[in-house]
Amino acid sequence: MDSRPLYEKPALVSPLKLLGGISPRNFMREYWQKRPLLVRQAIAPDQFHVAAQDLFALAAREEVESRLIARAAGKRAKPGAGWTLSHGPFANEDLPGARKNGWTLLVQGVNLHLAQADNLLRQFSFIPDARLDDLMISYATDQGGVGPHFDSYDVFLIQTQGRRRWRVSAQCDLRLVEDAPLKILSDFKPCEEWLLEPGDMLYLPPHYAHDGVAEGECMTCSVGFRAPSHAEIAAEFLAELGEGLHADKSFARLYADPGQEAVSTPARLPEGLVKSATEQLKKITWSETQVERFLGRMLSEPKPRVFFDPPQRPLSESKFEKAALRRGLRLHARSIALYGKHDFHLNGEALAGTPSKVQRALLNTLADARCWDPADAKKVFADPALAELAYDWYADGWLELG
Repeated sequence: MDSRPLYEKPALVSPLKLLGGISPRNFMREYWQKRPLLVRQAIAPDQFHVAAQDLFALAAREEVESRLIARAAGKRAKPGAGWTLSHGPFANEDLPGARKNGWTLLVQGVNLHLAQADNLLRQFSFIPDARLDDLMISYATDQGGVGPHFDSYDVFLIQTQGRRRWRVSAQCDLRLVEDAPLKILSDFKPCEEWLLEPGDMLYLPPHYAHDGVAEGECMTCSVGFRAPSHAEIAAEFLAELGEGLHADKSFARLYADPGQEAVSTPARLPEGLVKSATEQLKKITWSETQVERFLGRMLSEPKPRVFFDPPQRPLSESKFEKAALRRGLRLHARSIALYGKHDFHLNGEALAGTPSKVQRALLNTLADARCWDPADAKKVFADPALAELAYDWYADGWLELG
């Protein structure tokens, strides 16, 4: 399968086939996190194909997250009855087989392992990478599905093989069935229904109830997005901020209470200790730059199951430069690059020092385009610091030849 992008990257104001002729700018203004969008033939059916056996092979790997979901026949009277959930890895013999109805295999992060899946994911680059999560593929036999549910994030559902019938609802009742192995809505009331065929796509905003059921053997790609809670961001940021306080001399000073009186209630917290701690905590402040730096690290950090393989026989620096000037360079599919006003982050690591304007422009190009073409590479290798950085990233497996 050709690993080149399936579509040309459009201007933000140009009609986009992927969005049914709507420009990315208008989609973000009129649909994103607001209302569903059904697009017939968003992609050409023959331009994306993953064989079932290739997906099963991924599900057999330890580092790939996969789930097997099934529902027993005759258990459909109650919403949560008859569902089973198993976590991978799965050997081929663990899967029920194509002739058995009603089961689904979900494989996460397929974009990290298959170039064509990564190319499909990158067609959504009109949405910030900081929000982009991964591409999941769902394989299902006839009547397979995961039940009526909702996601807490946006999702694009792209039918790539077979057919799947989607029922959706904007209902406010999002109560779930208790004690079910899956998050199944207890009272799903669909208001719209569509049958998606290969090439069709359905966009759903967060918390939009939906239920997809396969009509025959089928495969569906789900493009999901990160939506960290404010509590998650705050907890991680404050923990990181707390680590830096140990180096602050004003906080390193031990608590002292030379004026403490004798007490008859030793278990009571001393008022002086409470007041002192309160005053010290009030001194903790942070800037937008610190928050930006934290978010760059947090959101570019690869997931726990993601590992990089350095080249088995790395080129020497001189041969690497010659090859890069001829072929260009590109980020590995598993690499995450983000930048802000002040910092550049790659895979959870910030760039040391302060880059020049030329360096910043080249680094930002690498993050946005996910590559340096030969013309960019020429500028990179004209700068000894960037050349050294590029080779280090290549040796780590983060950057590869185009």
